Order: sequence, then C-alpha cells, then structure tokens
Amino acid sequence: MDDERRARIALACTVEPGTTWIAERLAQVGAGATLAEHAAAIKRRAGSRPGPVGRLGPGEVPGMLAQMGRLGVRVLLPGDPEFPSQLLDLPEPPLALWVRGPLDLRASALRSVAVVGSRACTAYGQRATHALAGGLAAEGWAIVSGAAFGIDAAAHRAAVDMSGPTIAVLACGIDVAYPRAHDALLARIGDVGALVSELPPGSAPLKHRFLARNRVIAALTRGTVVVEAARRSGAIATANRALELGRTVMAVPGPITSMASSGTNRLLHEQSARAVADSAEVVSLLLAEDPDTAADRDGPGDAGRRAPPEGVPSEALAVLPALPDRGGRPVEQIAERVGIPPAAALAHLGVLEIAGLARRAGPGWRRCG
Repeated sequence: MDDERRARIALACTVEPGTTWIAERLAQVGAGATLAEHAAAIKRRAGSRPGPVGRLGPGEVPGMLAQMGRLGVRVLLPGDPEFPSQLLDLPEPPLALWVRGPLDLRASALRSVAVVGSRACTAYGQRATHALAGGLAAEGWAIVSGAAFGIDAAAHRAAVDMSGPTIAVLACGIDVAYPRAHDALLARIGDVGALVSELPPGSAPLKHRFLARNRVIAALTRGTVVVEAARRSGAIATANRALELGRTVMAVPGPITSMASSGTNRLLHEQSARAVADSAEVVSLLLAEDPDTAADRDGPGDAGRRAPPEGVPSEALAVLPALPDRGGRPVEQIAERVGIPPAAALAHLGVLEIAGLARRAGPGWRRCG
C-alpha cells in the first residue's frame, strides 16, 4: 500500500463526513499533507498530545484493513474500479467507503433507485413501498436506502423478498448494527446485497451523521423516490440534495389528511418531484432522463458517443471524459481527474461550451446530451 492511500484512509478515520474544506485541500496538496495539516490543527486545539491525532493513525491502517478483511469488508477510495464515480458530484465526496456484501457497488449504482421515507410510516406507506420497491428489484434495479425503521426497512425487505439487489447506506460504522432491531435485516443485506459506510469501523450513529449519510444516498443513485415524509425530515433532505445534484426526484402522493404525506405532497405541489404510483412509472421517468442505463456515464467510451464538431482542439476534448452526464462537477475536480491546472481546465471548458459539448450546471460543469 502506498503512503498516499494509507494517509487517505487514515484521514477518513479522523474527519467527519461532509467536511468541505478537506475535499478542497485534498485536491490542492494530496492526502499526506492534508492529514498532517488536520493533525496539527487538532493538536493545537487539544493540547500537546503527540503523534497522529484521531481514531486511526497511518501506521494502524494495515492492521485495520486486515481485521476488516477477515470480516469480509473492503475499503474503496476514489479512483478504485469499484468506487462509484457519481459520488464525486458531491462538493464533499466520501474520502473512503467501507463495503460489505457481494454486490459490485459501482455496477449496481448505475442502475439504482433510492427509496426513502418516514420512520413512523403508515400501513399505506408500507404497502406502497413494498409494491414499488419490489417491482423495481424484480426488474434488476438496486434499491438503496438507509436501513432505518419504516419506509427504509420496507424498501430493503421488498428487494430481498424479490431476490433483487439492495444497498444499505449506514450512518455508523460498517460493524455496528443500527438500529439494533434490524440486526437480522442488516446481516441479510450484507449476505446478498451491500452495506456501505463512509465512517470507520466502530463509529456510533450520531445525529449529524444521518444528514451526511443522506447526501451519499442522493448522489449514489440515479433517482430518489420519497414514499411518505413529513415536511421537515431526513427523507426530504435527501430529496433536496438529489435535486441539487440534478438527479430525478419522485414522490408517491398521499392522503391530504395524513401528516405522514405532508412532505411528499409538498414536493409535488412545488413541482420539485414527479408523481409516481408504481415501479413502471419510476423506470419510465429514469429512462426518459437518461436512456443509457447500461454504461457508466464516466466511462472512457462515453465521449465517443457524440461526434465532436470540427475544429475543437484535442486538449479540450480530453476534458470530456471528466464531465458527468448529469449533475455538475466543480472545475477543481475536473482538473484533478484530467491532471491539468484548474485555469487550463476552465479554458478548455469554455471551448467545449462554445462547441455545444459542455455547459454549466450550478457551481459545476456537465456534458451536453
């Protein structure tokens, strides 16, 4: 294992998920220097404790990986073949992912749907979730959720019942069963699907980590379906992050008298989400947004799907594979992927925009389809 990889894993064991400045420093100076800066900052705040500061130092990484390997857990870093590149659409992408289960995470995420909703769901929500998630799983779509009570659990169970793929994104360490009542469900998902966490082993499910987890669910999937949710809820937060990333957001209409559906009905009223009643409608919307569901949108063959206009410099065309088909990617991340300075990347993006091959998407850039 090289020093940079070891440092990045150690950093992931020290920094809370969703720390934006860490992503910025990583792009500028690399994992080793960022880890040293972070350790020095904590040392200044905490006193005079020597050595690496945090839950895991670089020298402890090999031992942790060996222990996790014995439990069937693998660690993925950005750039690894199995790491889902759509997570890099986030301004604060995961530093690392701990994964357990037979599913290939990258391949499964390419054909995945998040199904989220209220913990205190109604019988209506349970039935709607089982029918919708079960239908998607039967068609081979991976069901992604957070393994919480209510809609999350119903979505996972529907996928397992149909022998379909399912992915649980956790707000705790991969070796922590939370909620405890879902110990058997989590074990089953780990046997047939995938358990995923950006937190190191042993991490507790603290309140702020659920919001960080929700952004991973939104970015990992092609679209998000909210079945039941109050107006202020984690499920609505997931939908909002999905909207920011340019993902398709859908909602199951609920009774106007039900507080459990007040958030979903509001999404529909504000036209932030499309109404869906079954799995066929979900698939129809996703295919309409992006019919190329079989290929990795960041794969090397994507740029060849469109014949570039004459006169576009090869240096500019070399930037195309670093652009997502949906959402937006910051210039700094594009430059890092291509291996050029951000100023040069911005200049090439301007050329691609004039040629109709790229366009701005919020704070980032994407390809033109």
